[in-house]
Amino acid sequence: MAADTTEAVVQADREYILQTYARPDFVFERGEGVYLYDTDGKQYLDFVAGIAVNALGYGDPDVTEAIAAQAAKLIHVSNLYHTAPGGELARMLVESSPAFDKVFFSNSGAEAIEGAIKFARRYAREHFGEGKTTIVAFDGSFHGRTMGAVAVTAREKYREPFMPVMPGVRFADYNDLASLEAAMGDDVCAVLLEPIQGEGGLRVADESFLKAARALCDRHHALLIFDEIQCGMGRTGTLWGHEPSGVRPDMMTVAKPLAGGLPIGAVLLNQRIADTIHAGDHGTTFGGNPLSTAVAGVVLRKISDPDFLAHVRQVSSYLDESLQDLAADMPGTVLELRGRGLMRGIRIAGSAGAIREAAHSHGLLVATAGDDVIRLLPPLVIDTQHIDAAVAALREVLR
Repeated sequence: MAADTTEAVVQADREYILQTYARPDFVFERGEGVYLYDTDGKQYLDFVAGIAVNALGYGDPDVTEAIAAQAAKLIHVSNLYHTAPGGELARMLVESSPAFDKVFFSNSGAEAIEGAIKFARRYAREHFGEGKTTIVAFDGSFHGRTMGAVAVTAREKYREPFMPVMPGVRFADYNDLASLEAAMGDDVCAVLLEPIQGEGGLRVADESFLKAARALCDRHHALLIFDEIQCGMGRTGTLWGHEPSGVRPDMMTVAKPLAGGLPIGAVLLNQRIADTIHAGDHGTTFGGNPLSTAVAGVVLRKISDPDFLAHVRQVSSYLDESLQDLAADMPGTVLELRGRGLMRGIRIAGSAGAIREAAHSHGLLVATAGDDVIRLLPPLVIDTQHIDAAVAALREVLR
């Protein structure tokens, strides 16, 4: 391109890139800490973090060093051969939770969901024969945009244009035990849920609901799958979002922040499922490549540190207090606060999209979760001063 001006970059996007995203008319050039800078030099406080991906912010020295060191040695050889970083990362993931024994690496969260669906059906077929294939998912769910993942995603706007999607899915009401009980049956091979819904409005699963889901799965010989693609990896102040409940899932999908911005996804699973998966049952060309897994090892090690998680809990408490003050000052505008940790939602009277756009002029990036929920997903390295600045900007645009 002759000149990387804002206008030239935006024009090239519109001319050559399939327009599946409605992007604002500015162009990011670099990031530093918890800030992004556009090509005009304007600074933005980032409370999106690449949709919960950039947990360590921008320019983390350990991440950049790991990228350079591994890229100089080996980026890709395919899964036909052994490399060290994948095995080391898998060991760390397995040791992060007593629920899991094995890991399958993919390229993304949606692919992790696809893998979990296949593994659940493979397990059910081997143990119970044909017919036990139904997946139970929930209203408000979002699990990805591939055909299997969109089939277990409840929102019609993601499903309807691509019908028919994968059959064998039933939806229950989130946090509604009676609805889940009604959806269960001997044909169910798995229950798939997000401990905290992201796209579905930052709703948090009740501890009692997670425990009941575990009991129902055991009763019907179904697997319990937690989707922690967005709520996992320290975002709630514990390494995994389901930890406070004490419930052990049979599988868990992770992705977004795992490799610090490089593409990666993973399915964590227990041994009884792993025993039913054989060579050739599933695969991936790029998944778990040496570059992504080497960097992910660094990211996981940093986020797993007790002092790091203590920091997340500390700033989460401060954010909660600040949002409570905002809600108290704007009772007709701020209708409800949702979420946990550094995964928060603000339900408002009005358009969340309009607030998101207005925040840009105040140098703040926020996301949305539906029509009326502002979604906050800052890097986990934010401090109280960043929360003060973000809440002050929100106060201005919500007036």
